[in-house]
Amino acid sequence: MKRHLTSVVSRAFGVFAATRFPKPVQRVINGGYVKLFKLDMGEFSSPKSYPSLKDLFIRALVRPRYLEGDKGCYISPCDALVSACGRIDQGMALQIKGMAYSVGKLLGEYLPKRHAMALEGGEFFNLYLSPRDYHRYHAPCHMKILEAHHISGKLYPVNIPWLKKQPQLFCENERVILVCEDTFGDRFYMVFVGALNVGKMAFVFDERIKTNAKGASHTFYTYSALWMEKGAELGWFEMGSTIVLLFENSGLQLGKFEGQSVRFGELLAARTQGEIRQEEKW
Repeated sequence: MKRHLTSVVSRAFGVFAATRFPKPVQRVINGGYVKLFKLDMGEFSSPKSYPSLKDLFIRALVRPRYLEGDKGCYISPCDALVSACGRIDQGMALQIKGMAYSVGKLLGEYLPKRHAMALEGGEFFNLYLSPRDYHRYHAPCHMKILEAHHISGKLYPVNIPWLKKQPQLFCENERVILVCEDTFGDRFYMVFVGALNVGKMAFVFDERIKTNAKGASHTFYTYSALWMEKGAELGWFEMGSTIVLLFENSGLQLGKFEGQSVRFGELLAARTQGEIRQEEKW
């Protein structure tokens, strides 16, 4: 697919999803979506209460989730499938088994090469959010956001069949990169990857970040003291997509593995006890 075609399709779908149809029609649309994708609505409001399909997509939890682990742990920022995870080796991470992507290319030419080099030997997670998943994303730990980079690109689907056939897919698609540090001073990256029908990625801490829109190929923002508590809401996808987590820390103990489902709040990775005993930098 050409970039302009996928962008047009995504924008058109976004318009449809955001349209508030008469209540009887909207109830049919919402109910059909719930049945089609077999959504579990036990933690959310009734499907008929959402005034548009978009509002159903970005539905909020009606009660808070339990957050696992202590200060040395990273929780999953979303409900997702772990499509791949493991060690970053020779600047490469797995898109899916048997197909790798360049971490440096994923971060883009706008971040100095030292950022990708510092990730060598660290860990990565690819978290795929399907259309049936809860679409909001959260802080995986108590963290400081240093920078945000929006890189425009294609909008290929990010489901498993496409991951198997499209090389460097994450590096080709539109994405937003958050450069973060945890309370131990270790840097990590959250890469939010756009996809077909993802009309928008929203970030509650900075409304200037506009995705799937005409404009510059790269925009970036810096922050001086932007702290987010563990579990704090960061924003949402307006359809299923992928979050890539890249950690400089090479000593993490993984709590979830490839092919496993994970829910926001569940343990994703943890530091060794020796690291936890070290004095925090902040």
